[in-house]
Amino acid sequence: MPSTPHPPPTHEPCHGTGQPIAVVERETGLAKETLRVWEKRYGFPVPLRDANGDRLYPRDQVRRLQLIRRLMDTGLRPGKLALLDVDALQSLLTQSQEVCRPELSRTDKNLGPSSLEVQALLDTIAAHNPPALRHALSHAQLRMGLAAFVTDLAAPLAIAVGEAWAQGRFEIFEEHLFTEVMAGVLRSAISALPAALSPEGPRVLLTTLPQELHGLGLLMVEALLALDGCTCISLGTQTPIGDVVRAAHAHRADVVGLGFSNTHNPAVVLASLRELRSQLPDTTALWAGGACTALDHKPMHGITAVRSLAQLRTLAAQWRIDSGEKSI
Repeated sequence: MPSTPHPPPTHEPCHGTGQPIAVVERETGLAKETLRVWEKRYGFPVPLRDANGDRLYPRDQVRRLQLIRRLMDTGLRPGKLALLDVDALQSLLTQSQEVCRPELSRTDKNLGPSSLEVQALLDTIAAHNPPALRHALSHAQLRMGLAAFVTDLAAPLAIAVGEAWAQGRFEIFEEHLFTEVMAGVLRSAISALPAALSPEGPRVLLTTLPQELHGLGLLMVEALLALDGCTCISLGTQTPIGDVVRAAHAHRADVVGLGFSNTHNPAVVLASLRELRSQLPDTTALWAGGACTALDHKPMHGITAVRSLAQLRTLAAQWRIDSGEKSI
């Protein structure tokens, strides 16, 4: 049975601080319409109002919304989550993460060298020292080589930072700082790669769809594909489906690669992938990767789910085999 609607709260004009609804949409991945519906249906969030009557969301409510969004991706329903406070939401999220990724637990007594390095870098982020973080990451990239840096350090560190935020150990600004510094290190490493005289292919167009703000994974993919002789064309984040199709045609892309974080509704992701697949030529491959649970569903016709960074090299090699067979 549907939940009994809560009476909408009354709002008096308020000059307190808070974030506008557009900012909350970006920070949480929850659409404006969803926030308004929840306000009426569940009695949460309870925004303040500015002098013009526009909604302003206090920091503690934004935090709760972010936690609710992450927990929804584990299959929990918003109606129950909206009744929980921050501590209860964080406890649920921690429990789900311990089930999904026990190897990243900070209490693991058998930490390997990479885990110890990840922990040291987390401490550097928490110390609010961007130059030290940039130096540490750049040095690790030179020492390890770009491929190992991406798979053995950058990817696990990105997951650990996200979990530190979810557990309340990091603020959003600390997560953003890490993303910017890591992105800078990866871009520098990619630009320093020697240009191949005759790239092996494929030509890969990389981007995300609207409301997907996370682009760090795209840089990791670009680094590994570039090392493997592919030509990458990155559009950054939030490209509408129609523009993805036009860009793929303009750049003669052999592959379109999309990234999805766990902030997306799985049903929306699947629908978007099917729509894009229907608009791309059959000769253009479509790869989709990231933490979104939709990619764990049953195989989709004409869409390849990239479940790990290590899989990229195999996919590129298979494309070359298929391309060679078609040219015979």
